[in-house]
Amino acid sequence: MLKNISPIISPELLKILMEMGHGDEIVIGDGNFPAASVASRLVRLDGHGVNEILDAVLKLMPLDTYVEKPVALMDNGDKDNLPPIWSDYEATVEKNEGKKEFELVERFAFYERAKKAYCVVATGETAIYANIILKKGVVIQ
Repeated sequence: MLKNISPIISPELLKILMEMGHGDEIVIGDGNFPAASVASRLVRLDGHGVNEILDAVLKLMPLDTYVEKPVALMDNGDKDNLPPIWSDYEATVEKNEGKKEFELVERFAFYERAKKAYCVVATGETAIYANIILKKGVVIQ
């Protein structure tokens, strides 16, 4: 174990986060997401939910500041009934990175984008439409 790194972050995920460069994307998928069939690199964190993984990742990885919307969600297609977990994501992103715009991506377009992602993290999240894509930014010291 290391100090100041969440135990949720496995050695494999830590390595992948270090390998990712500016503009690379990581998908954190819910339990229904077809992670194994779309991933070029798959990390399994089945015992955890998306929001807790999101929080742990954002403590280590900055979001891209060169794009308008560095976070993407799988659109449920019903603007009157948004998944409640999305507000949790907004709060987690704001806590770690400040206020950011989120992009909504149609379900099948989301799957295609996930196929191009650097990594897909499979979770045990039970909420539906709880899938999220993060675009990595630049670390400035």
